[in-house]
Amino acid sequence: MSEAHGTFRGYMTGFVLSVILTAIPFWLVMADVLDDTLLTSIVIMAFAAVQIVVHMIYFLHMNTKSEGGWTFLALAFTLTLVVITLAGSIWVMYHLDRNMMPMTPHEALQKP
Repeated sequence: MSEAHGTFRGYMTGFVLSVILTAIPFWLVMADVLDDTLLTSIVIMAFAAVQIVVHMIYFLHMNTKSEGGWTFLALAFTLTLVVITLAGSIWVMYHLDRNMMPMTPHEALQKP
């Protein structure tokens, strides 16, 4: 098998890392290791981000040299669009929630 398509060792390294990066968050939740649910969520998201990188490197063989760097450029463009879309969606939903929620009786009495 050629180096461009990966090796058995590379695939096994990616597989072992993926299993570890899945087992640790599973253990954190099932054993209730961290008392704070927000902290647990942040740790799980960090493990997910690392696992995405592992998959891109070991299984998708993405790096700055493959195909003249075009795959990396496409990834950067895609991530930029995803971040803009998510940030914009959260911003719109926050403002809709803030401006469209019904007033409490106390707020209704205060309004002229």
